[in-house]
Amino acid sequence: MRKVSKALTIAGSDSGGGAGIQADLKTFQELGVFGMSALTAVTAQNTLGVQGVYPLTVEAVKQQIDSIGSDLGTDAVKTGMLFSSEIIQAVAEKIEEYGWNNLVVDPVMIAKGGASLLQTEAVSALKNYLIPLAMVVTPNIPEAEVMTGISIQSMEERKHAAERIIELGARNVVIKGGHDDEKDAVDLLFDGKEFSFFTGKRMQTKNTHGTGCTFAAAITAELAKGKSVKEAVQTAKRFIEAAIRYDLGLGNGHGPTNHWAFRMEGSR
Repeated sequence: MRKVSKALTIAGSDSGGGAGIQADLKTFQELGVFGMSALTAVTAQNTLGVQGVYPLTVEAVKQQIDSIGSDLGTDAVKTGMLFSSEIIQAVAEKIEEYGWNNLVVDPVMIAKGGASLLQTEAVSALKNYLIPLAMVVTPNIPEAEVMTGISIQSMEERKHAAERIIELGARNVVIKGGHDDEKDAVDLLFDGKEFSFFTGKRMQTKNTHGTGCTFAAAITAELAKGKSVKEAVQTAKRFIEAAIRYDLGLGNGHGPTNHWAFRMEGSR
């Protein structure tokens, strides 16, 4: 009987289906990994923005994680929207308790429409409790700026920010290039010793809702299957490029990406 690779997402729900646990579970499925979830908050959300955020209790989050840890287990974990410092600390404690080492931290702070998804005081908890447990951290440039206090205008400043995040205890960091103004979209991976660059063509589209969640989820899925961090980032880059290239044209704002495009591209 073949081994089934498993991945757990600990994140918020996106009622519009483009980001959050919905995006994560779709990505896990597309990459051949059994997906599980622990919700931290429910959002009322669509392509136009976030209309409401309703956090779960710390106890509810912990019990969901215990349900997974005590029975199914997991090969990799991804965290997304954690909302509060109390939830972040509880999640970190549970990850340590179950010895889950393949942790991908997507430091979700701001939604595409500009709504804050992480309380201000929670940034310190993220840095102090969760980042030191991470195999990979996947901030975009604005998130990396908040985490490090560095204004990022160049690749050298991005490298400096990556070094600062490694100093916080993460084993690898990917600072994504979607928010810069360069012709190509370049993601920077730093493992504490070596910088690697993943370059792709920048696509002009407003339909990028859920790209950060999806990219981090793809890394998580590949780690769950036993791939190296560099291999996982390579696949995630290809996955998100396909998802953006063949967007679905849904909604009136920042539309979702196409989670089945990578599979369909491979079958062409």
